[in-house]
Amino acid sequence: MKIDWLEKLRFYLQVMAFCLAISAIQFAFQPERPYVVPLVYSVLIGGFTWAVIDFGRHFFPSSSDTGWPTGMGAVALPLGGIVMGYLIGTALSDAWFGWSSWDGHSQSQLRVSLLITALAGIVCTYYFYNRGKSAYLETKVSEVSRQATESKLRLLQAQIEPHMLFNTLANLRALIATDPARALTMLDHLNSYLRSTLGASRASAHSLQTEFDRLRDYLELMAIRMGTRLRYALELPPELAGLQVPPLLLQPLVENAIKHGLEPAVGGGSITVAASLAAGRLTLTVADTGVGLKSHSASTGFGLAQVRERLHTLHGHQNLLQIMPNTGGGTRVLISLPQARLP
Repeated sequence: MKIDWLEKLRFYLQVMAFCLAISAIQFAFQPERPYVVPLVYSVLIGGFTWAVIDFGRHFFPSSSDTGWPTGMGAVALPLGGIVMGYLIGTALSDAWFGWSSWDGHSQSQLRVSLLITALAGIVCTYYFYNRGKSAYLETKVSEVSRQATESKLRLLQAQIEPHMLFNTLANLRALIATDPARALTMLDHLNSYLRSTLGASRASAHSLQTEFDRLRDYLELMAIRMGTRLRYALELPPELAGLQVPPLLLQPLVENAIKHGLEPAVGGGSITVAASLAAGRLTLTVADTGVGLKSHSASTGFGLAQVRERLHTLHGHQNLLQIMPNTGGGTRVLISLPQARLP
């Protein structure tokens, strides 16, 4: 039987607050009596009633959606807890003050005290019952939301990989007619790339080192097609290699930089992909020296749209992706991921 003691303490403090409220109400109706009298009775009766019910429920078969007993136990435990809490709390309070609540002079007060205990016990039991049910429903909603997010991310990733594959096959077809030797080399690189990407597990995250390794494979494929018109640099500090990122996060940005930045430029250009960490945020940069932000599709194309959608799904409405002119010409895309951490 595993008990969450922090949860027990939180429930106990809530019960004590409720008992203090009851004692204050009693004192308001009977100001001629010292406040300490209703305070002691309320705290002791309420405390023991809570203890019997809240600890006793662990000895009964409980419902998974509320954490409370099912069947006859759902009725017997609260009733038994109220009766036992009242008897034990009253006996200890009587011993505290040195009198008896059961003599003839205290019968009217005894009935009032019993009625208050019964009503308070029922209200508190109902409150904690609904609290347990609400917590269960919140957990289920969170679980369903997480599963929906994972499914959406897998769908977006499934869209990205065929997009890259179709582009590569189109380039390969063009090379077969113009340069069979380079086409054969490109095919070898493509086979290696597919083994490391399409055959990999569909994890929701992988290391930044794996992301950069896949990116290097892709850039090698593109370098075969573009020749000296494409130059690239991958800058990953060793201490950041283990940081976890969504798979294929950078490749669409590199594809976008080649298609809209370098290919339209007569002399091609270079691409630099870099990673840095500051104040717990991981910044990923894809910078090219191409034609710059001259094309509307450069900011609304497939690659950027998919990256934006994935970041939105993972982190909500945050400005995590920025596009700006690159120093010296071209375009720079920044991704800032919150709460970056080593696994």
